[in-house]
Amino acid sequence: MPGALPIADAAPSDGALPSSVVVGAAERDFGVYVHVPFCRVRCGYCDFNTYTAEELRGAKRSDYASQAIAEIDLARDVLRRAELPHRPASTLFFGGGTPTMLPATDLTAMLAAVADTWGLAQDAEITTEANPDSVDAVYLRVLADAGFTRVSFGMQSAVPHVLATLERTHDPERVPLVVQWAREAGLEVSLDLIYGTPGESLDDWRTSLEHAIAQHPDHLSAYSLIVEDGTKLARQIRRGEVARPDEDLQADMYELADEVLEAAGYGWYEVSNWSRESSADVVEHRSRHNLAYWQGQDWWGIGPGAHSHVGGVRWWNVKHPAAYADRIGAGRSPGAGRETLDDETRRVESVLLGTRIRDGLVIAQLPSSARTAIAGLIGDGLVDGASAVRGTLVLTLRGRLLADAVVRRLLP
Repeated sequence: MPGALPIADAAPSDGALPSSVVVGAAERDFGVYVHVPFCRVRCGYCDFNTYTAEELRGAKRSDYASQAIAEIDLARDVLRRAELPHRPASTLFFGGGTPTMLPATDLTAMLAAVADTWGLAQDAEITTEANPDSVDAVYLRVLADAGFTRVSFGMQSAVPHVLATLERTHDPERVPLVVQWAREAGLEVSLDLIYGTPGESLDDWRTSLEHAIAQHPDHLSAYSLIVEDGTKLARQIRRGEVARPDEDLQADMYELADEVLEAAGYGWYEVSNWSRESSADVVEHRSRHNLAYWQGQDWWGIGPGAHSHVGGVRWWNVKHPAAYADRIGAGRSPGAGRETLDDETRRVESVLLGTRIRDGLVIAQLPSSARTAIAGLIGDGLVDGASAVRGTLVLTLRGRLLADAVVRRLLP
Protein backbone atom coordinates (compact mmCIF):
# COMPACT_ATOMS: atom_id res chain seq x y z
CA MET A 1 0.00 0.00 0.00
CA PRO A 2 1.15 3.62 -0.52
CA GLY A 3 3.24 5.25 2.22
CA ALA A 4 1.89 7.44 4.98
CA LEU A 5 1.02 11.10 4.53
CA PRO A 6 3.47 13.70 5.85
CA ILE A 7 3.23 14.77 9.49
CA ALA A 8 2.09 18.40 9.79
CA ASP A 9 -0.64 20.61 11.20
CA ALA A 10 -4.25 19.53 10.85
CA ALA A 11 -6.07 21.13 7.93
CA PRO A 12 -9.16 23.19 8.85
CA SER A 13 -12.45 21.44 8.16
CA ASP A 14 -13.60 24.28 5.89
CA GLY A 15 -10.27 24.44 4.02
CA ALA A 16 -9.81 28.13 4.87
CA LEU A 17 -6.49 29.68 3.82
CA PRO A 18 -4.56 32.40 5.65
CA SER A 19 -4.53 35.95 4.30
CA SER A 20 -0.83 35.60 3.42
CA VAL A 21 -1.65 33.60 0.28
CA VAL A 22 -2.77 36.80 -1.46
CA VAL A 23 0.75 38.25 -1.52
CA GLY A 24 2.13 38.00 -5.06
CA ALA A 25 -0.81 35.91 -6.28
CA ALA A 26 -1.41 38.06 -9.35
CA GLU A 27 2.08 37.12 -10.59
CA ARG A 28 1.59 33.38 -10.13
CA ASP A 29 -0.17 31.02 -12.50
CA PHE A 30 -2.96 28.79 -11.23
CA GLY A 31 -3.31 25.15 -12.24
CA VAL A 32 -5.52 22.21 -11.26
CA TYR A 33 -4.49 18.61 -10.69
CA VAL A 34 -7.10 15.83 -10.50
CA HIS A 35 -5.92 12.58 -8.93
CA VAL A 36 -7.82 9.53 -10.13
CA PRO A 37 -6.71 6.77 -7.75
CA PHE A 38 -7.96 3.69 -9.60
CA CYS A 39 -5.90 0.95 -11.25
CA ARG A 40 -6.84 -2.42 -12.69
CA VAL A 41 -3.81 -4.03 -11.08
CA ARG A 42 -1.09 -2.74 -8.77
CA CYS A 43 2.33 -2.76 -10.42
CA GLY A 44 4.99 -4.22 -8.14
CA TYR A 45 7.17 -1.09 -8.15
CA CYS A 46 4.39 1.47 -7.61
CA ASP A 47 4.12 3.53 -4.43
CA PHE A 48 1.52 5.98 -5.75
CA ASN A 49 -1.80 6.48 -4.00
CA THR A 50 -3.74 3.97 -6.11
CA TYR A 51 -6.32 1.27 -5.41
CA THR A 52 -7.59 -1.79 -7.19
CA ALA A 53 -11.27 -2.76 -7.03
CA GLU A 54 -10.58 -5.08 -4.08
CA GLU A 55 -9.04 -2.24 -2.05
CA LEU A 56 -11.82 0.34 -2.35
CA ARG A 57 -13.71 -0.71 0.82
CA GLY A 58 -17.08 0.48 -0.42
CA ALA A 59 -15.95 3.50 -2.43
CA LYS A 60 -17.30 3.44 -5.99
CA ARG A 61 -15.56 4.55 -9.14
CA SER A 62 -18.95 5.53 -10.53
CA ASP A 63 -19.30 8.17 -7.80
CA TYR A 64 -15.88 9.68 -8.21
CA ALA A 65 -16.54 12.39 -10.81
CA SER A 66 -19.35 13.92 -8.74
CA GLN A 67 -17.13 13.86 -5.63
CA ALA A 68 -14.30 15.58 -7.46
CA ILE A 69 -16.70 18.20 -8.78
CA ALA A 70 -17.87 18.80 -5.21
CA GLU A 71 -14.25 19.48 -4.20
CA ILE A 72 -13.93 21.87 -7.14
CA ASP A 73 -16.93 23.75 -5.71
CA LEU A 74 -15.26 23.80 -2.29
CA ALA A 75 -12.01 25.07 -3.84
CA ARG A 76 -13.88 27.91 -5.53
CA ASP A 77 -15.36 29.01 -2.20
CA VAL A 78 -12.05 28.71 -0.32
CA LEU A 79 -10.14 30.78 -2.88
CA ARG A 80 -12.92 33.35 -2.98
CA ARG A 81 -12.96 33.71 0.82
CA ALA A 82 -9.20 34.18 0.78
CA GLU A 83 -9.79 37.11 -1.61
CA LEU A 84 -7.40 35.75 -4.18
CA PRO A 85 -7.58 37.44 -7.58
CA HIS A 86 -9.46 35.62 -10.31
CA ARG A 87 -7.08 33.50 -12.34
CA PRO A 88 -8.20 31.14 -15.09
CA ALA A 89 -6.64 27.68 -14.97
CA SER A 90 -3.54 27.70 -17.15
CA THR A 91 -3.10 23.93 -16.86
CA LEU A 92 -5.28 20.97 -15.90
CA PHE A 93 -3.73 17.56 -15.38
CA PHE A 94 -5.49 14.24 -14.70
CA GLY A 95 -3.06 11.80 -13.09
CA GLY A 96 -3.23 8.60 -11.13
CA GLY A 97 -3.67 5.80 -10.96
CA THR A 98 -5.18 5.40 -14.36
CA PRO A 99 -7.57 8.29 -15.09
CA THR A 100 -8.78 6.54 -18.23
CA MET A 101 -10.27 3.73 -16.15
CA LEU A 102 -13.15 6.18 -15.78
CA PRO A 103 -15.58 6.71 -18.65
CA ALA A 104 -14.45 9.51 -20.95
CA THR A 105 -17.62 11.38 -20.03
CA ASP A 106 -16.47 11.48 -16.38
CA LEU A 107 -13.20 13.14 -17.37
CA THR A 108 -14.97 15.61 -19.63
CA ALA A 109 -17.48 16.43 -16.85
CA MET A 110 -14.61 17.27 -14.48
CA LEU A 111 -12.95 19.36 -17.18
CA ALA A 112 -16.22 21.23 -17.69
CA ALA A 113 -16.49 21.87 -13.94
CA VAL A 114 -13.01 23.42 -13.87
CA ALA A 115 -13.85 25.56 -16.90
CA ASP A 116 -17.16 26.68 -15.38
CA THR A 117 -15.53 27.47 -12.01
CA TRP A 118 -12.37 29.33 -12.97
CA GLY A 119 -12.36 29.49 -16.73
CA LEU A 120 -9.49 28.22 -18.84
CA ALA A 121 -6.62 30.33 -20.13
CA GLN A 122 -6.74 30.83 -23.88
CA ASP A 123 -3.82 28.45 -24.38
CA ALA A 124 -4.61 26.13 -21.47
CA GLU A 125 -2.77 22.82 -21.43
CA ILE A 126 -5.18 19.98 -20.56
CA THR A 127 -3.61 16.56 -20.09
CA THR A 128 -4.59 13.10 -19.00
CA GLU A 129 -2.38 10.16 -18.26
CA ALA A 130 -3.40 6.86 -19.83
CA ASN A 131 -2.22 3.28 -20.08
CA PRO A 132 -1.91 2.03 -23.66
CA ASP A 133 -4.51 -0.68 -22.98
CA SER A 134 -7.02 1.69 -21.31
CA VAL A 135 -8.16 3.75 -24.33
CA ASP A 136 -9.33 3.35 -27.89
CA ALA A 137 -9.81 5.74 -30.80
CA VAL A 138 -13.36 6.70 -29.79
CA TYR A 139 -12.32 7.44 -26.20
CA LEU A 140 -9.49 9.73 -27.31
CA ARG A 141 -11.73 11.52 -29.77
CA VAL A 142 -14.25 12.26 -27.01
CA LEU A 143 -11.49 13.77 -24.89
CA ALA A 144 -10.18 15.92 -27.73
CA ASP A 145 -13.66 17.15 -28.65
CA ALA A 146 -14.19 18.21 -25.02
CA GLY A 147 -11.02 20.30 -24.97
CA PHE A 148 -8.20 18.00 -23.90
CA THR A 149 -4.97 18.97 -25.63
CA ARG A 150 -2.52 16.31 -24.53
CA VAL A 151 -2.26 12.65 -23.49
CA SER A 152 0.63 11.05 -21.62
CA PHE A 153 0.94 7.31 -22.22
CA GLY A 154 2.65 5.06 -19.67
CA MET A 155 4.80 3.15 -22.15
CA GLN A 156 7.59 2.38 -19.59
CA SER A 157 9.43 -0.05 -21.90
CA ALA A 158 9.26 -1.71 -25.32
CA VAL A 159 10.91 -4.91 -24.06
CA PRO A 160 8.50 -7.68 -22.95
CA HIS A 161 10.65 -9.09 -20.15
CA VAL A 162 11.11 -5.61 -18.67
CA LEU A 163 7.36 -4.96 -18.78
CA ALA A 164 6.82 -8.34 -17.11
CA THR A 165 9.18 -7.45 -14.25
CA LEU A 166 7.36 -4.13 -13.82
CA GLU A 167 4.03 -6.01 -14.00
CA ARG A 168 2.74 -3.73 -16.72
CA THR A 169 -0.24 -5.21 -18.52
CA HIS A 170 -0.04 -3.74 -22.01
CA ASP A 171 1.46 -5.25 -25.16
CA PRO A 172 4.28 -2.99 -26.42
CA GLU A 173 2.91 -3.36 -29.94
CA ARG A 174 -0.15 -1.39 -28.85
CA VAL A 175 1.84 1.81 -28.25
CA PRO A 176 2.09 2.81 -31.95
CA LEU A 177 -1.64 2.24 -32.30
CA VAL A 178 -2.70 4.46 -29.40
CA VAL A 179 -0.25 7.16 -30.48
CA GLN A 180 -1.78 7.08 -33.96
CA TRP A 181 -5.29 7.39 -32.51
CA ALA A 182 -4.22 10.31 -30.33
CA ARG A 183 -2.66 12.06 -33.32
CA GLU A 184 -5.79 11.52 -35.40
CA ALA A 185 -7.82 13.09 -32.60
CA GLY A 186 -5.54 16.14 -32.60
CA LEU A 187 -3.87 15.47 -29.24
CA GLU A 188 -0.24 16.08 -28.39
CA VAL A 189 1.52 12.94 -27.18
CA SER A 190 3.93 12.31 -24.34
CA LEU A 191 5.50 8.92 -23.55
CA ASP A 192 6.68 7.94 -20.07
CA LEU A 193 9.63 5.54 -19.77
CA ILE A 194 11.31 3.83 -16.81
CA TYR A 195 14.93 2.68 -16.83
CA GLY A 196 16.97 0.54 -14.47
CA THR A 197 14.49 -2.30 -14.01
CA PRO A 198 16.14 -5.45 -12.60
CA GLY A 199 17.32 -7.54 -15.56
CA GLU A 200 17.20 -4.65 -18.02
CA SER A 201 20.39 -4.27 -20.05
CA LEU A 202 21.75 -1.16 -21.74
CA ASP A 203 20.73 -2.69 -25.08
CA ASP A 204 17.20 -3.24 -23.75
CA TRP A 205 17.06 0.42 -22.78
CA ARG A 206 18.31 1.51 -26.20
CA THR A 207 15.55 -0.58 -27.76
CA SER A 208 12.91 1.20 -25.67
CA LEU A 209 14.31 4.62 -26.53
CA GLU A 210 14.36 3.82 -30.24
CA HIS A 211 10.81 2.48 -30.17
CA ALA A 212 9.64 5.60 -28.32
CA ILE A 213 11.38 7.96 -30.75
CA ALA A 214 9.89 6.04 -33.69
CA GLN A 215 6.45 7.23 -32.55
CA HIS A 216 7.57 10.88 -32.93
CA PRO A 217 6.09 11.99 -29.59
CA ASP A 218 6.12 15.67 -28.67
CA HIS A 219 7.49 14.92 -25.21
CA LEU A 220 9.23 12.12 -23.34
CA SER A 221 9.83 11.47 -19.66
CA ALA A 222 12.47 9.00 -18.49
CA TYR A 223 12.57 8.12 -14.80
CA SER A 224 15.02 5.84 -13.04
CA LEU A 225 13.34 3.01 -11.18
CA ILE A 226 13.32 3.74 -7.45
CA VAL A 227 12.64 0.88 -5.06
CA GLU A 228 10.12 2.23 -2.56
CA ASP A 229 9.73 0.66 0.87
CA GLY A 230 6.54 -1.34 1.25
CA THR A 231 6.19 -2.23 -2.43
CA LYS A 232 6.10 -5.75 -3.81
CA LEU A 233 9.35 -5.07 -5.66
CA ALA A 234 11.09 -4.09 -2.42
CA ARG A 235 9.99 -7.36 -0.85
CA GLN A 236 11.19 -9.34 -3.88
CA ILE A 237 14.60 -7.69 -3.65
CA ARG A 238 14.80 -8.29 0.09
CA ARG A 239 14.07 -11.99 -0.47
CA GLY A 240 16.70 -12.18 -3.20
CA GLU A 241 14.17 -13.00 -5.93
CA VAL A 242 15.28 -10.10 -8.14
CA ALA A 243 18.43 -7.98 -8.15
CA ARG A 244 18.52 -4.46 -6.77
CA PRO A 245 18.82 -1.83 -9.54
CA ASP A 246 22.44 -1.03 -10.38
CA GLU A 247 23.03 2.71 -9.83
CA ASP A 248 26.08 2.79 -12.12
CA LEU A 249 24.08 1.13 -14.89
CA GLN A 250 21.24 3.61 -14.30
CA ALA A 251 23.71 6.47 -14.77
CA ASP A 252 24.86 4.91 -18.05
CA MET A 253 21.22 4.59 -19.10
CA TYR A 254 20.58 8.26 -18.35
CA GLU A 255 23.58 9.31 -20.43
CA LEU A 256 22.39 7.07 -23.26
CA ALA A 257 18.91 8.59 -23.08
CA ASP A 258 20.27 12.11 -23.32
CA GLU A 259 22.52 11.18 -26.24
CA VAL A 260 19.85 9.32 -28.22
CA LEU A 261 17.10 11.84 -27.54
CA GLU A 262 19.25 14.84 -28.39
CA ALA A 263 20.28 13.21 -31.66
CA ALA A 264 16.59 12.73 -32.46
CA GLY A 265 15.77 16.41 -31.88
CA TYR A 266 14.65 16.35 -28.25
CA GLY A 267 16.13 18.73 -25.70
CA TRP A 268 16.11 18.31 -21.94
CA TYR A 269 14.24 20.98 -20.02
CA GLU A 270 14.06 19.19 -16.65
CA VAL A 271 16.32 16.45 -15.34
CA SER A 272 13.89 13.65 -16.34
CA ASN A 273 12.04 15.33 -19.21
CA TRP A 274 12.74 16.07 -22.86
CA SER A 275 10.60 17.85 -25.46
CA ARG A 276 10.71 18.05 -29.22
CA GLU A 277 12.69 21.06 -30.43
CA SER A 278 12.12 20.83 -34.17
CA SER A 279 10.00 23.96 -34.37
CA ALA A 280 10.86 27.63 -33.97
CA ASP A 281 9.21 27.69 -30.53
CA VAL A 282 11.32 25.22 -28.58
CA VAL A 283 9.26 25.49 -25.39
CA GLU A 284 5.85 24.73 -26.84
CA HIS A 285 6.02 20.98 -26.17
CA ARG A 286 7.20 21.19 -22.57
CA SER A 287 4.78 20.04 -19.88
CA ARG A 288 3.71 23.42 -18.52
CA HIS A 289 1.81 21.74 -15.70
CA ASN A 290 4.92 20.01 -14.38
CA LEU A 291 6.97 23.18 -14.85
CA ALA A 292 4.48 24.95 -12.59
CA TYR A 293 5.46 22.58 -9.77
CA TRP A 294 9.18 23.21 -10.27
CA GLN A 295 8.65 26.98 -10.51
CA GLY A 296 6.55 27.27 -7.34
CA GLN A 297 3.29 28.33 -8.99
CA ASP A 298 -0.14 27.78 -7.40
CA TRP A 299 -2.24 24.68 -7.93
CA TRP A 300 -5.18 22.95 -6.31
CA GLY A 301 -5.04 19.16 -6.13
CA ILE A 302 -8.40 17.41 -6.34
CA GLY A 303 -8.97 13.86 -5.10
CA PRO A 304 -7.71 11.33 -2.53
CA GLY A 305 -4.15 12.02 -1.44
CA ALA A 306 -3.78 14.98 -3.83
CA HIS A 307 -1.40 17.75 -2.80
CA SER A 308 -2.02 21.47 -3.28
CA HIS A 309 0.05 24.63 -3.00
CA VAL A 310 -1.20 28.21 -2.86
CA GLY A 311 1.00 31.11 -1.82
CA GLY A 312 3.39 29.17 0.36
CA VAL A 313 0.68 27.04 1.99
CA ARG A 314 0.86 23.36 1.13
CA TRP A 315 -1.75 20.75 2.05
CA TRP A 316 -2.82 17.24 1.16
CA ASN A 317 -6.05 15.29 1.19
CA VAL A 318 -6.98 12.12 3.03
CA LYS A 319 -5.66 9.18 1.08
CA HIS A 320 -8.29 6.48 0.85
CA PRO A 321 -11.18 6.96 -1.61
CA ALA A 322 -13.69 5.91 1.07
CA ALA A 323 -12.39 8.51 3.55
CA TYR A 324 -12.39 11.11 0.79
CA ALA A 325 -15.99 10.25 -0.12
CA ASP A 326 -17.04 10.55 3.53
CA ARG A 327 -15.49 14.02 3.88
CA ILE A 328 -16.96 15.27 0.62
CA GLY A 329 -20.37 13.78 1.43
CA ALA A 330 -20.40 15.60 4.76
CA GLY A 331 -19.58 18.93 3.12
CA ARG A 332 -16.13 19.06 4.74
CA SER A 333 -12.73 19.72 3.27
CA PRO A 334 -10.90 16.46 2.47
CA GLY A 335 -7.67 18.07 3.68
CA ALA A 336 -5.72 15.85 6.09
CA GLY A 337 -2.81 18.12 6.94
CA ARG A 338 -1.01 21.24 5.84
CA GLU A 339 2.05 23.38 6.40
CA THR A 340 2.90 27.01 5.87
CA LEU A 341 6.37 27.35 4.41
CA ASP A 342 8.65 29.84 6.10
CA ASP A 343 11.10 31.99 4.14
CA GLU A 344 14.02 29.64 4.69
CA THR A 345 12.07 26.58 3.54
CA ARG A 346 10.90 28.40 0.43
CA ARG A 347 14.47 29.47 -0.33
CA VAL A 348 15.75 25.91 0.03
CA GLU A 349 12.94 24.53 -2.15
CA SER A 350 13.58 27.15 -4.82
CA VAL A 351 17.17 25.85 -5.10
CA LEU A 352 16.11 22.19 -4.97
CA LEU A 353 13.56 22.66 -7.73
CA GLY A 354 15.24 25.39 -9.76
CA THR A 355 18.41 23.39 -10.30
CA ARG A 356 16.37 20.68 -12.02
CA ILE A 357 15.25 22.81 -14.95
CA ARG A 358 17.18 23.93 -18.00
CA ASP A 359 16.12 27.55 -17.54
CA GLY A 360 18.19 27.38 -14.37
CA LEU A 361 18.56 29.55 -11.29
CA VAL A 362 19.23 33.28 -11.45
CA ILE A 363 22.54 33.56 -9.65
CA ALA A 364 21.83 37.06 -8.33
CA GLN A 365 18.89 35.63 -6.36
CA LEU A 366 21.10 33.12 -4.55
CA PRO A 367 22.54 34.01 -1.14
CA SER A 368 26.21 34.96 -1.08
CA SER A 369 27.12 31.65 0.59
CA ALA A 370 25.70 29.79 -2.41
CA ARG A 371 27.36 32.04 -4.98
CA THR A 372 30.80 31.31 -3.58
CA ALA A 373 30.31 27.63 -4.48
CA ILE A 374 29.64 28.24 -8.16
CA ALA A 375 33.28 28.52 -9.28
CA GLY A 376 33.99 25.10 -7.78
CA LEU A 377 30.89 23.62 -9.42
CA ILE A 378 32.06 24.94 -12.79
CA GLY A 379 35.56 23.55 -12.20
CA ASP A 380 34.12 20.15 -11.39
CA GLY A 381 32.08 20.13 -14.58
CA LEU A 382 28.73 20.21 -12.78
CA VAL A 383 27.55 23.66 -13.89
CA ASP A 384 27.74 25.26 -17.33
CA GLY A 385 30.34 28.03 -17.24
CA ALA A 386 28.96 30.06 -20.14
CA SER A 387 25.49 30.17 -18.59
CA ALA A 388 26.99 31.19 -15.25
CA VAL A 389 28.77 34.13 -16.91
CA ARG A 390 25.37 35.19 -18.26
CA GLY A 391 23.97 35.06 -14.73
CA THR A 392 22.17 31.70 -14.66
CA LEU A 393 23.12 28.44 -12.98
CA VAL A 394 22.44 25.54 -15.38
CA LEU A 395 23.51 21.94 -14.81
CA THR A 396 25.72 20.07 -17.24
CA LEU A 397 24.98 16.45 -18.11
CA ARG A 398 27.32 15.40 -15.29
CA GLY A 399 25.58 17.88 -13.01
CA ARG A 400 22.21 16.36 -13.79
CA LEU A 401 23.52 12.97 -12.73
CA LEU A 402 24.80 14.53 -9.49
CA ALA A 403 22.03 17.07 -8.94
CA ASP A 404 21.68 16.24 -5.25
CA ALA A 405 25.39 16.86 -4.69
CA VAL A 406 25.11 20.23 -6.46
CA VAL A 407 22.26 21.24 -4.17
CA ARG A 408 24.23 20.21 -1.07
CA ARG A 409 27.08 22.47 -2.14
CA LEU A 410 24.72 25.38 -2.78
CA LEU A 411 23.00 24.86 0.57
CA PRO A 412 25.77 24.11 3.06
